[in-house]
Amino acid sequence: MADRLYTSSEADEVLSALRFETKLEKATLARIAFALSLVKDGAGVAPSPSFSGGEMKRPTFVGEDEVFLRTLVAQTYGKRDFSEDEFFSNRSVIKNHIDSGAAWLARLFEEAGRSGEALIRRLLDEVEFAGRREHLGSGLDIFIGRTLLQRTELVMELNNTTRHANSHLAIMGMPGVGKTQFLLKILADIRIQSNYQTHFIYFDYKGDVVDNARFLEVARVQPFRLLQGGQNLPINPFILPAYDEQTINVSAREKAESFASINGKLGPVQKGALTEAIRAAYAKRTGSASPYPDFPDVLEVAAAAYEEDGKRDDSLIEVLRDLSDFDLFWRHGNEAAPMDRVANRTMLIDVHAMPVLKELVAYLVIERLYKEMATLPDSPVTEGRRTIRTILVIDEAHNYLSQKNMFLQRIIREGRSKGVVVFFASQSPNDYQQKFFNFQQLLSFAYIFQCDGVAAGSVQDILGCSAKTARDLQTEIARLEPWQVIARSQEKTEEFVKFTAEAFYKTYA
Repeated sequence: MADRLYTSSEADEVLSALRFETKLEKATLARIAFALSLVKDGAGVAPSPSFSGGEMKRPTFVGEDEVFLRTLVAQTYGKRDFSEDEFFSNRSVIKNHIDSGAAWLARLFEEAGRSGEALIRRLLDEVEFAGRREHLGSGLDIFIGRTLLQRTELVMELNNTTRHANSHLAIMGMPGVGKTQFLLKILADIRIQSNYQTHFIYFDYKGDVVDNARFLEVARVQPFRLLQGGQNLPINPFILPAYDEQTINVSAREKAESFASINGKLGPVQKGALTEAIRAAYAKRTGSASPYPDFPDVLEVAAAAYEEDGKRDDSLIEVLRDLSDFDLFWRHGNEAAPMDRVANRTMLIDVHAMPVLKELVAYLVIERLYKEMATLPDSPVTEGRRTIRTILVIDEAHNYLSQKNMFLQRIIREGRSKGVVVFFASQSPNDYQQKFFNFQQLLSFAYIFQCDGVAAGSVQDILGCSAKTARDLQTEIARLEPWQVIARSQEKTEEFVKFTAEAFYKTYA
């Protein structure tokens, strides 16, 4: 029985470096590498031919956990009998997984911006994501209220793929009619039913949700109050999956288009200047431990270019200066590392105190969410139930829907297969009638509270009802009482249903 093994030289270099960065013992890091490779590589791990690295003694690595480690290996390989050499030696599965897992750790370390703290958080995210397997495909059946006459209970089967093409949702109504309380009830139910594994990112436009301590407690939400008490959003919009020239060029161009879609004063000249400033800011960080710029970097480059060309400050410099001076996002020099992922966070972003840039902050976070979503595997479907990973919640959505947000549109179109969903809360069905994008067609769930001045065409598109029914409902929608809702009927024989909505404060008193 071998009492020690020797890792590859590459693995030894990684473990030694990470020991310095994380302050974890080498044997602990070797165990983490072993477990990571079991998950990532499984029984298909490549044999490691190199033995020129560090020594790993059996008592140090295995300790008193031999039965547990053998069980993990047996589960992974589908067999129980492993000889001593197969289990722990220079030709063993443990050595193979340590060496391969070290390579995985090195990749995660790079993705985490070469930060030991960020690596640990990333590993925790890996554990949390793997834990979803216990709940894959579980139903999210949300009690939403009772019909007005029969008092029949209504349940929204949010992730039932046999009934709904997607899980996107819109709640519409005037202020004070109950739509926010209805939305909070739905979100709290989703968090609890998913065992807190379905996350959401909530943009609080008015600042009324961030002060609801009970909701933050029940839904386990992390609030970020921008421009209040010096709090910023620990997200760097410039973090990319790779930092090659093409990826940087595409990202720089997309950000320029995003800025221009929100600020009409930014024309082709300003878009070009912003694109070049972002590219140059990346170039200045090339080769550093954190190869991405921040807004002060971009402002510095853009201002220098303007000065060199003898140009006066314009709307572009003004926007960049606001993003830099307001300290809204993570910047170099912050004590904590930036979030490496946003899709696995449940957070509320309160923008109500911001005099400007509310929509731009949302745009940049939405872009980040989309980029992460694009790298995810398809969300599993079990017995017709799709696992919902993340919900993007946009309050006062009428402030965003008129803008040509390419990333929001992509999430709505492509998010279904990835388990990423969008919830809107706005003031009227009219908000979704945009010539450049058909929001109504992609909303499986629509709930209309009292609204004034609703166009019949909007009602028809949102509810999928006939033109005559839509005209009849115009007056009825204007006369709804608080908490009364009109929605698509779940019965094929009815075009709509009228019900009393359930409130968060009643359910979670």
